[in-house]
Amino acid sequence: MTGPRASSQKPDDIAEWGPFGRPLFDDPKTKRLLRVGVIDVGSNSVRLVVFDGAARSPAYFYNEKIMAGLGAGMAETGRLNPQGRVRALSAIRRFVALANGLDMGPLTAVATAAVREAEDGPEFRAEVLRETGLRLWVIDGQEEARLSAQGVLLGWPGSYGLVCDIGGSSLEMADLSEGRVGRRVTSALGPLKLREISSKKHRRAYIKDTVAESFVKMGEETGKRLFLVGGSWRAIARIDMERRGYPLTVLHEYRMTPGRVIKTLKYIEQSDLQDLRSRCGISDSRMSLVPYAVHVLREVVAKFKPKDIAISSYGIREGMLYEQMPQELRERDPLIEACRFAEAKDARLPGFGRTLYHFVMPLFGRTTFQRKRIIRAACLLHDVSWRAHPDYRHEVVFDNATRANLGGLKHSERVYLGIALLHRYSNKREGSRFAPLFSLLDPREQQQAEVLGKAMRLGAMLWLKADEQPGKLKYSPKANTLELVLKEAAAPLFGEVAEQRFKALANALGAEGSVRIKGARRKKDD
Repeated sequence: MTGPRASSQKPDDIAEWGPFGRPLFDDPKTKRLLRVGVIDVGSNSVRLVVFDGAARSPAYFYNEKIMAGLGAGMAETGRLNPQGRVRALSAIRRFVALANGLDMGPLTAVATAAVREAEDGPEFRAEVLRETGLRLWVIDGQEEARLSAQGVLLGWPGSYGLVCDIGGSSLEMADLSEGRVGRRVTSALGPLKLREISSKKHRRAYIKDTVAESFVKMGEETGKRLFLVGGSWRAIARIDMERRGYPLTVLHEYRMTPGRVIKTLKYIEQSDLQDLRSRCGISDSRMSLVPYAVHVLREVVAKFKPKDIAISSYGIREGMLYEQMPQELRERDPLIEACRFAEAKDARLPGFGRTLYHFVMPLFGRTTFQRKRIIRAACLLHDVSWRAHPDYRHEVVFDNATRANLGGLKHSERVYLGIALLHRYSNKREGSRFAPLFSLLDPREQQQAEVLGKAMRLGAMLWLKADEQPGKLKYSPKANTLELVLKEAAAPLFGEVAEQRFKALANALGAEGSVRIKGARRKKDD
C-alpha cells in the first residue's frame, strides 16, 4: 500500500541507501516545493494552506479556514450566497496579504462547485482579481475528483480503492489502482444542496437514485477500500471515535468497518446534536451539515460495500501539491522522507539514523517491509527531540509520534513508533499517561517496540561518525543469546551507562548477553 517502488531507483542508490533510496529534499526540483501556498474556495469553506518542510510529506506551515457558506441557498436563487460572498472575499484578501508576507512563490487558487455553477460566479472571480490580484481558477467536477484522489496518493503512494470527497455542494468519486487515478464521477450530493430539498422522503429518494447512478458510472465494483475526504466525513469519524471511546483522536488514517459506520450513523440520528457537537469539538456550521452527510454515507456504504473505510485528511489542496511533484518524488515513501527531513533539521548528528538502522536490524531479521519502514522512521527520529527537558523527553517523543502530521502511518503504527521512541529515552513505560493508547497494539508488538527503543538507546551511546558503524549486534532467538561485537575504535565508548543499556536490551529480549571487542578475549555479562 505504501512505500517506494524499487524500479524507480538507480542501482547505486539501492546499494548505498537500501530500499528507501537517497534523500531528495536537497534536490533543486524539490527545494522549489518547500513552501507552496494554496487557496481552496469551496461551497462551504474558504481555506489557505501553506505547505512547508519535506516536500513529499509536507508540514502545514500555515492553515486557516473560514466557513463562508458561498453555496448556501443556491438551489433557490442560482446565485452565490450574498453574505457568504462578502465573507469569502474578505478571507481571500486576508490570505493574499498573509502570503505576501511569507517567503514563498505565487499562490494557487481554485474554486469548486459553488463558483462554477452560480450565475454570478464569473462576476465573483472578476471581483477577486480586481480586489486582490489573484486569479481564481474554476475546476470542474472531474478535475476536482482527480485532485482529491491525488491528495490521497500524497499520503498513500500505490493506493487502490475508491476515493469519495464530499464538499458543500457536490460529491466526487475517483477510482485508484496501483497509485493511479482512473474513473471519476461527480454528483450534486453536497449537504448544502441536500438541505434545500425540504421533503425528507424526496431527499432520501434523490440520494438513493444519485448514488445508484454513480455506482453504474464507476463500474459497479464492490469490496474496495473506501477513502473518505472532506469535512463532513471527518466530523462523522470524530463522532465514531467519541462513541467508541477511541483513545487517539488523530483523524488521518482512522479506520472504520462498514458495520461500525452504520452503528455510528444510527448513534448520530438518536443523539442531541448540540450535545454531540460540544463533546466532539465540531463547529456549529459543520454540525448542521452532518445529518445530511449521514444519509449519503449510509447509501454509499450500502451500494459500494467497501471492505473497510479510511479517513484521509489529505484532499484537493494536497492533490495540487502532488501535481507539482516530479514522478521520482511522488513514488517516495512520505513517512521516510519526512523523518529524514526532521533528522537533517534537528538531530545533533544528522546521518546517524541510517547507521543506527543497520545497527538494530539484526534484532528484526524476519520482519516485514512495512515494519522495516517504522524501524527506519524511529531511527531517523531518535535524536530530533534532544532539546526537550530530559525529564520529559520520553513523553515529548511519544506525543510527537502519535499526533504529528505524518503520512503513511496507521494508528497502530503511530503507537509502535511512539513506544519505540519512548524507550529510546526511558527504560520503563509503566504508569505512563499514554497507557490507554498502548492498547492499540497487542502485547507482542508492544514488546517488539520496546526492544527497538532499547536498542536505539544503546546505539545512541556508541556514536563514532554519522556513517561509521560502531559494531554489530548478533541475536539468536533459538539459543537465546545476544552478542555485541564492538570495533576496537568504539571500545572506549562502552562505559558503565552503555553497559547498563546493553543489559536492559538483553533483558527485554529475554536473552543472555555478552560483549566482545574485535581482537580481544570474550567477556561474559553477569
